[in-house]
Amino acid sequence: MSDYSIRLEGDSQAMLRKIRSFADVDKKKLHATLAADTRDATLDRFKQSRGPDGKKWKTSIRAASGSGKTLIKTAQLRNSIKTKSDASGFAVGTNVKHAATHQFGEKGRTIRAKKAKYLHFKGGDGWAKVKKVKIKIDARPYLGFSEDDQKEMKATVEDFMSREN
Repeated sequence: MSDYSIRLEGDSQAMLRKIRSFADVDKKKLHATLAADTRDATLDRFKQSRGPDGKKWKTSIRAASGSGKTLIKTAQLRNSIKTKSDASGFAVGTNVKHAATHQFGEKGRTIRAKKAKYLHFKGGDGWAKVKKVKIKIDARPYLGFSEDDQKEMKATVEDFMSREN
């Protein structure tokens, strides 16, 4: 068995008080605040059409044709962003089936006619009628933390720490 030794110089009592104060922080309230702030930042991404990395999303064909904004046709995805938090942490996300497709993209998915013999859709050359089509969907990440989000989170934690002492 090895022996360990730690030597502290300076105001070690103040440091120990600070360490003990971490245990007194209302973690449930802190995580709820962080979750709400993260959700707000995520919703702002839909307004700005930008990912957490700051890059603008590629405009969808529908949005380019003048029919609204990318990822906001019915606002189902945007409105499905929910939070969950407790004393152990927090999560922000969605349970919408197509959410992962938009977050990560889809390199090649085949869509087949199910209820009719053919798919009917409007493309660049007018209306098409096919039994199946292979599509590519660009990634348009909306979940995640930007650098600004991380700075805000740090400030929130520091604020909580200073209020609790």
